Amino acid sequence: MAYIKTKVSLKGVLILGKAEIYIVTLEGEPVISYRGGVNGFEATAVESDSDEKIDVTSDLVISYARHLEKRHDMLLDMLFEEGTYKKLYSYRHLINGFAVHTTPEQADMLRQAPGVKSVERDWKVRKLTTHTPQFLGLPTGVWPTGGGFDRAGEDIVIGFVDSGIYPHHPSFASHRSDPYGPVPKYRGKCEVDRETKRDYCNGKIIGAQHFAEAAKTAGAFNPDIDFDSPLDGDGHGSHTAAIAAGNNGIPVRMHGFEFGRASGMAPRARIAVYKALYRIFGGFVADVVAAIDQAVHDGVDILNLSVGPNSPPATTKTTYLNPFDATLLAAVKAGVFVVQAAGNGGPFPKTLLSYSPWIATVAAAVDDRRYKNHFTLGNGKILAGLGLSPATHTNRTFTLVAANDVLLDSSVAKYSPSDCQRPEVLNKNLVQGNILLCGYSFNFVVGTASIKKVSQTAKSLGAAGFVLAVENTSPGTKFDPVPVGIPGILITDVTKSTDLIDYYNMSTPRDWTGRVKSFKAVGSIGEGLRPILHKSAPTVALFSARGPNIKDYSFQDADLLKPDILAPGSLIWAAWAPNGTDEPNYVGKVFIHLT
Repeated sequence: MAYIKTKVSLKGVLILGKAEIYIVTLEGEPVISYRGGVNGFEATAVESDSDEKIDVTSDLVISYARHLEKRHDMLLDMLFEEGTYKKLYSYRHLINGFAVHTTPEQADMLRQAPGVKSVERDWKVRKLTTHTPQFLGLPTGVWPTGGGFDRAGEDIVIGFVDSGIYPHHPSFASHRSDPYGPVPKYRGKCEVDRETKRDYCNGKIIGAQHFAEAAKTAGAFNPDIDFDSPLDGDGHGSHTAAIAAGNNGIPVRMHGFEFGRASGMAPRARIAVYKALYRIFGGFVADVVAAIDQAVHDGVDILNLSVGPNSPPATTKTTYLNPFDATLLAAVKAGVFVVQAAGNGGPFPKTLLSYSPWIATVAAAVDDRRYKNHFTLGNGKILAGLGLSPATHTNRTFTLVAANDVLLDSSVAKYSPSDCQRPEVLNKNLVQGNILLCGYSFNFVVGTASIKKVSQTAKSLGAAGFVLAVENTSPGTKFDPVPVGIPGILITDVTKSTDLIDYYNMSTPRDWTGRVKSFKAVGSIGEGLRPILHKSAPTVALFSARGPNIKDYSFQDADLLKPDILAPGSLIWAAWAPNGTDEPNYVGKVFIHLT
């Protein structure tokens, strides 16, 4: 939190305080709903009985938007001395208001000022395919009605408020299809990268902007990893854009194996990027509202929000009557179809992050494709697990060696060697040619440990493969199959993991000090690269947020039933950004298989 010293001329009182970001809404209509005159002229954004979008190019509308911004500046200038506050954004098109960095004392003065409707302290938001088109019946149902897969989504502009985009990914390449013509209705711009001096647009991507004033002012923005540009430093934005509008027929190749060919659901649609989410902290509502306001101004047809607030704002008595959801309402009134993810708080009820009654809230479904694998013990028992990996050599078993039993010396125990993240602490002579047995600890769920790193450790030590045994899990723990280049499997069931450990211990003789005399346990890893199709689909994904929404301060019973629809959202193959990510299993990857 940043601190500033402020001096406010109000009855001679000097006010010192801790600066924060506030979103202020004012009386008076925004551009989208204005139906009157100002300064002697008429300004009507949209006819009340019309389905047409807002005409932001109208001279009258432009003049009214400027008039609103002047009102914002005049109010601040009237109340506070110059240098005691910082206005971050003026919101003119969807809501009439602004975001300002100021003290709580000044915020109280704003609340009491004539013409001010609300003053909300800014709050945070968070980030909420090869087979999916076939599962949804698009190739035989929807795509032919839109001209086929090579024309489905033609001239539709989808705006993505997310973590940006990796424009060099083949899912967004323009040279893979017929040339893209201009879209006259779209008025967005393409920012130029400060380092490469190139913009982010190529015909497929037709708009790319980023919004970070609130993040910077709050001291949360790190330009080294967040990228002060539309470039995706996380991967989430590229993933969602590719699922919705990625090119058709893109080969998904990893570790020498092709998992299929990826396609967006509307492969010919255009992509407009409005980056407002960042790697470590997520984002701030003030930036997200600015991004949405700009997207509607620019003329997007669809607004995709895989983002939601961490919680309802502190002072609003009804969850969906706040500046964020009011902005979404105005976007819908402007003719934009708004889609928002329900959230990832499942399987528990009342975990929704999408409150707006006027938009489409989408729950995540599991489709009919599953990736499964198995580990066969020397005693004949078969343990089911997850492992997007090749098999060990057929008709052959390999010796099992536990990481804790192949330490170079006892001093390395401080490094938690059982999670197999550090190859340098393990004895290569004992691991080479064998299957390395590791423990899947809590560090994999909330820490920095990753299956990718286990795979790298096993490979560097010359192991035949690896097996991870879950030590314990909490309700709702989500396990994703991670593609690896060597045989590997995660045993996700605690009971089956216990069977594995019991077998290993009974088969491994030790001396009186507990040191292994010889390794006798053996096993083999199955092949998990090919999917199995199930008939029981779709089903709600375990992690998908549930309703009802009963977080309102004034209601005991549910007053809003959500989500609205269900769509595939679990384990979808799609693009990723190799620049950097908080998902340690996917650092450097171009495609991932993720929720």
